[in-house]
Amino acid sequence: MIREDLRNVAIIAHVDHGKTTLVNEMLAQGGVFRENQQVQDRVMDSGDLEKERGITILAKNTSAHYKGVKINIVDTPGHADFSGEVERVLKMVNGALILVDSAEGPLPQTRFVMQKALELGLKLIIVINKVDRPDARIDEVVEEMQLLMMDLDATDEQLESPIVYCCGRQGTASLDPTKQEDNLNPLFDTILETIPPMDLDTEGAGQLLVSCIDYNEFVGRIGIGRIERGVIRANEPVSVCNFVDPKVRNNCRIVNLYQIEGLERVPVASAQAGDIVVFSGIDGLNIGDTVCEPTKIEPVQFVKIEEPTVEMTFSVNDSPFAGKEGKFVTSRQLRDRLYKELLRDVSLRVNDTDVTDSFRVCGRGEMHLSILIETMRREGYEFQVSTPRVLYKEIDGVLHEPVERFVADVPEDMTGPVFAAMGNRKGTLAHMSAVGTRMRLEFTVPSRGLFGYKSEFLTDTKGQGIMNTVFFEYEPYKGDMQRRNTGSLVAFETGEAVTYGLFNAQGRGTLFVTPGTPVYEGMVIGYTNLSDDINVNVCKTKHLTNTRSSGSDDALTLVPVSRMSLEECLEFIADDELLEVTPKSLRIRKRILDSEQRAKARFRDKNKQ
Repeated sequence: MIREDLRNVAIIAHVDHGKTTLVNEMLAQGGVFRENQQVQDRVMDSGDLEKERGITILAKNTSAHYKGVKINIVDTPGHADFSGEVERVLKMVNGALILVDSAEGPLPQTRFVMQKALELGLKLIIVINKVDRPDARIDEVVEEMQLLMMDLDATDEQLESPIVYCCGRQGTASLDPTKQEDNLNPLFDTILETIPPMDLDTEGAGQLLVSCIDYNEFVGRIGIGRIERGVIRANEPVSVCNFVDPKVRNNCRIVNLYQIEGLERVPVASAQAGDIVVFSGIDGLNIGDTVCEPTKIEPVQFVKIEEPTVEMTFSVNDSPFAGKEGKFVTSRQLRDRLYKELLRDVSLRVNDTDVTDSFRVCGRGEMHLSILIETMRREGYEFQVSTPRVLYKEIDGVLHEPVERFVADVPEDMTGPVFAAMGNRKGTLAHMSAVGTRMRLEFTVPSRGLFGYKSEFLTDTKGQGIMNTVFFEYEPYKGDMQRRNTGSLVAFETGEAVTYGLFNAQGRGTLFVTPGTPVYEGMVIGYTNLSDDINVNVCKTKHLTNTRSSGSDDALTLVPVSRMSLEECLEFIADDELLEVTPKSLRIRKRILDSEQRAKARFRDKNKQ
């Protein structure tokens, strides 16, 4: 049966190229919202972190209707650290809109997601978005996209993919780059014409591939996926199998079955091949599982997800302030939460370590892991994490490390500091070109060389530079590299920071804490430009005498402190430091709190070298 009434489409692109904004307008013009309904901007970014950061973290399903055809739309993340979300949802669709900014052109994540779409043989539509930008260079971007497709070995048919010119913010589209229509009809028409209706077996035994997992406290694990064959009905027995694991689970039952209409999940009694459905009632469901009729158990092969490149150690908080601010503080609670995250995030890896209260967590990048840390923090978890480390591989007896494709758009007169920084980080220039009045520099650089570089990059380019990275490949180890060239200011005793102590300490470096902040011995309260750590006593009070003048303390003026975000803390911490994470605070501390024991350990390490 050919499903003329259905199209399944994913929208994929680099971060900030306007995917979620375009989906908003597609929903508005696809009859999802009432005529007078007040709709928030980027309605698909429903999570608190997504709204705050203005990025998409989780892939989400929605649908719109046009000319009697239901268009299932999957909005995907654009950041490279969440590319695992993109890889798995591409199994649910048979076409993709490749969005690209009319000024920035194709960037690293554009290459990555386009490569995945080409490998799966999806029908593509190139969407040049933000054509109303004053610095738009539409013809050049179209040429760059064609060169990129040739570089990725696209077929002749894929090279002939149609091009639509859009302004997602205004909800307009056109096939002519010189003028815009009043609506998105040209885009909808191109979707119907380019992405063919699916030819599916609706009479065979039911078969459903699970591509996403959601969770609800009342119904448990929720599966989301596309029906590959036949009809799936609620309250009928099914079997669960997996292409990798030969074990089959029988006597399962789908209790609730839904289809996605706009932003709502509508209960249905049955759904047929091609439909994207949401269902619950099966315990232990995982991404990549196949739900089948018991009469014909046949697993569907799932896409291979790229391996993680960065690891961190999550452990129970053992600082002097442990247990004061968190709701979940034990190793059992921490372990259960980390393993629960595996059910939803296919890019994450969690392993137990030799120490019972520590766990090894591997992800795609610093942001991937920082989003997990921030989410757990908001849920009430208290724990501590180590500095991020890259995952090495031994290939043919040679040690290899992950290498990133780093792209920087900077003003012409600010390329020097970027070249110098890349040289120190063992980066190799791959390509350099002029983009309007700016320069685009493309390097291949070891992943560990980019730890902590973002803030330095913004300083070097006076806030005018834009940097993007995506995993490139594993290459032979590039040699030793200094992670940080500054030392830490470390609290010498436990107590409360006072103005007098901070005033004396601020001459040694930049402080993180203000008067009244509780500190403990071994806690990092600032940094110094010297390479070695300095112990300071910020709890020290002024010695009182009977000859003090009444206004002598008024002269103590403190420099404004440097407040660091979670990502900046992760970039800052050295190998001998930990980040203490609680629902209310972020504290950097030394692994060994006692200054004397710390000095002895440092002496032993030097002798070993």
